[in-house]
Amino acid sequence: MVTHLELQTPDGTAEAYLTGSGPGVLLYMDAIGLRPQIEQMADRIAGWGYTVLAPNVFYRSGTAAETSPTAPLTEPGAREAFFKQVPSRLAQLPPDRVASDARVYLETLREHADGNDVGVVGYCMGARLAVRTANLDPGVVACAGFHGGGLATEDADSPHAGLPNARAEFVFGHADNDRGMQPDAIERLGSALEGAGLTAKNDVYPDAPHGYTMNDTAMYQEAGAERSFHELHDLLERTLHR
Repeated sequence: MVTHLELQTPDGTAEAYLTGSGPGVLLYMDAIGLRPQIEQMADRIAGWGYTVLAPNVFYRSGTAAETSPTAPLTEPGAREAFFKQVPSRLAQLPPDRVASDARVYLETLREHADGNDVGVVGYCMGARLAVRTANLDPGVVACAGFHGGGLATEDADSPHAGLPNARAEFVFGHADNDRGMQPDAIERLGSALEGAGLTAKNDVYPDAPHGYTMNDTAMYQEAGAERSFHELHDLLERTLHR
């Protein structure tokens, strides 16, 4: 099953890519948008035996086509130039809107997937959305985040602050020397996971740059990308194929 959906949220219509069959996995895109790269990643996960939903979380700023690049960001400087328009889009995703959207995404996913238990995975800023979603819904039994930033800040509403409400097993693959996830933040995240009594991996991938999973950008690193897929595969096997 492969289809494109239009999801009705309290704030408008969000496009979403739906693929596969089996237990459900919600995939949160990176800040570059819902584009062929994200659909290919969703298809790969679906190939393991899952129903995968990938929504355009930037729908308040425009359609998937309007908020995604028109060509791969592999040339020097192309990724940096594209990201100049990203902060205004991120500003439209405060925690309350993330929660409101997540409820719609999870409801839609469960309508198409097998069972109530689901997994969630996020990339870049999508890792923050993934953690917030796991904190929101006890039916999220697996949560993975790769090259995420801002996961454990000193702000009261930081994603890690809600971990006591989560019931998921977590896997994190941090980029090496990531400005958005410095060693103190990784340690803070690890302490929060341990304090909440959650099973988790909280690893740094050596030499992997921020954005290492995205092969349509200059930041792609095959070793880190393949490790992330391996870790995600095993996490979903442990939690959704019990």
